[in-house]
Amino acid sequence: MKFPKPHTLKEIANLISTEFVGAEDFPVLGMNEIHVVEPGDIVFVDHPKYYDKALESAATIVLINKKVECPEGKALLISDDPFRDFNALTLHFKPFQSSNVSVSPSATIGENTIIQPNCFIGHNVKIGNNCTIHSNVSIYDDTVIGDNVIIHAGAILGASAFYYKNRPEGFDQLRSGGRVVIENNVDIGALCTIDRGVTADTIIGEGSKLDNQIQVGHDTVIGKKCLIASQVGIAGCVIIEDEVTIWGQVGITSGITIGKKAVISAKAGVSKSLEGHKSYFGVPADDFRSKYKEIAAIRKIPEILEKLKTL
Repeated sequence: MKFPKPHTLKEIANLISTEFVGAEDFPVLGMNEIHVVEPGDIVFVDHPKYYDKALESAATIVLINKKVECPEGKALLISDDPFRDFNALTLHFKPFQSSNVSVSPSATIGENTIIQPNCFIGHNVKIGNNCTIHSNVSIYDDTVIGDNVIIHAGAILGASAFYYKNRPEGFDQLRSGGRVVIENNVDIGALCTIDRGVTADTIIGEGSKLDNQIQVGHDTVIGKKCLIASQVGIAGCVIIEDEVTIWGQVGITSGITIGKKAVISAKAGVSKSLEGHKSYFGVPADDFRSKYKEIAAIRKIPEILEKLKTL
């Protein structure tokens, strides 16, 4: 997430009442999670296990809960609670804005686009040409939709990320300030839910087709011409490359990559990255050849046990 204008390190420190290490006029351009940071971004870290990863990332400002040696060319914001202060910055730069109308005046809607009754179109939404948005669709603030997109009834685009910190008093949600981006020629089935990025974009690539009742988690990127059948659940920060096919009720864990033209059969549980140009099934998902060998070996277990009894 880029700020509307550049800020200085001192300005950001004053916003969240923290100490800082670095020049007062050190430029701060935005904030992001570690997997999408760029120079000029703030990244937060609150556990020693991840200090090095944050300090060595592309981010040039690290919001951290301990004063450490500052790498050359970077700056630090020293906070007793980086999670809290990252949230504070998100709420400052992307505050929630209520709406009492169905279509925000700041939304942009292209030519020949049809919006059926009972839809909600939030602030700063952009919808391209020749789209059809069926009834009872909710499109949250800042969502971007390309041309020739069809969104079926009851779909929700832009809900908050499922991302919490477990505190003694209960779960504390990491606030979402990112977007949903739907590229051209995408179909989204009824009752699909696509969460916005925490600081970046959740993206559905050009020409992809989603069946009904699919969940897409925050910051996930789905490539071009993917086919995803109903009741698939995709966690956050997943990369699904182009022309992947995913059949019904597949569950995919966070932070992994599904390679180009992979095929994942129904009810598979995907717990690790999968190579492209292969077919997979099972829990945990594995390629067909390996899985069939595993099943064949399991079927031989009774026979092996009977032989052992005779020894």
